[in-house]
Amino acid sequence: MSAAGPPRGANHAPSGGVGVHTSAILVVRPSSLGDIVHALTLVADVHTHRPELAIDWVAETGFVPLVELHPGIRRIIPVALRHWRHRLFAASTWREFGSFRRALRGEEYAAVLDLQEQVKGALLARMARGVRHGPDRASIREPVATFAHDVHHAINPDQHFIARCRQLAAAALDYRVEGPPRFGLVPPPPAAGMVPDRPFVVLFHGTSRADKLWPDAHWRRLIETFATAGLSVVLPWGSDAERTRSERYAAGVANAQVPPPPRQTLPALASLLARAEIAIGVDTGLVHLAAALGTPTVSLFVATDPLRCGVGPAGAHARDLGGVGSIPTPEAVERVAGELIGVPSRYALRYSPLGRPGGLMRRAPRC
Repeated sequence: MSAAGPPRGANHAPSGGVGVHTSAILVVRPSSLGDIVHALTLVADVHTHRPELAIDWVAETGFVPLVELHPGIRRIIPVALRHWRHRLFAASTWREFGSFRRALRGEEYAAVLDLQEQVKGALLARMARGVRHGPDRASIREPVATFAHDVHHAINPDQHFIARCRQLAAAALDYRVEGPPRFGLVPPPPAAGMVPDRPFVVLFHGTSRADKLWPDAHWRRLIETFATAGLSVVLPWGSDAERTRSERYAAGVANAQVPPPPRQTLPALASLLARAEIAIGVDTGLVHLAAALGTPTVSLFVATDPLRCGVGPAGAHARDLGGVGSIPTPEAVERVAGELIGVPSRYALRYSPLGRPGGLMRRAPRC
């Protein structure tokens, strides 16, 4: 979506105080994938408690398609920080930055919510017009970022990011957080041939941090277990290295599928995940997307804390296994998968009718 494109949803209104003379708030959370998914839970809260307010969002260009999946966002303002920092002295960079700044300052907001918790987010929030809100120095990831905020809120940092985002929005807009998180993402219909014609699982082994990877032998066992149960196994990838790993894991397993190039877009992956029997993966953004879409999800933690960044808060359909220095076993993953969707462990597969091909009903999309 273009920064200068037409707003989505509510109309513009004169600027002024919250809920009186202005019609919108701005959320600054440009990255990353999982954190944006978590932050989007505030949209339903704001629409419930402050229905007069439209919501605009600053997002990195690569994540604009993700934010576009939420019908509650009126306007998305793309920012290309990841691109600009590698071409700092190029004339095109400064032209694009100028266009971004004009789009950002085109409206005075009732509130500007900086959820990035870093200096880069603070600088973007500082350029916007409106009262800027952020966590206080004891709550924020980079305390120096508080210089850009007009109002500072005490938000307990030792809790899940979903809770922190919802609480900051509630504090800024004067309401109380109520009920479980609601993500509100709506995936598009799948393109022809992009979804397997039999019940399937999606496995995400790739991550940007090597210390978050799950052992190869564990993945291979899990793939064989699901394939034996008669399910197709889809192994998406986001880089050449991940594609090579997917192909290695899938080798010799008839029901294992590696999507061909080019890599799938975020909307296409959302459509796939919404129709999967279950998604299993390491601590990465696409696993959080699966949980947000209501798909039974198991997140595997090896080097990060599930209490702060797990899928569990999404609901009973989402489970976290492992933790810092604690590697989940394949047996544990099979057991939890069985609890979520009825696929039994490898041992039980020998005796269960679910172990026969076609033993599971195809799930309808949840969104």
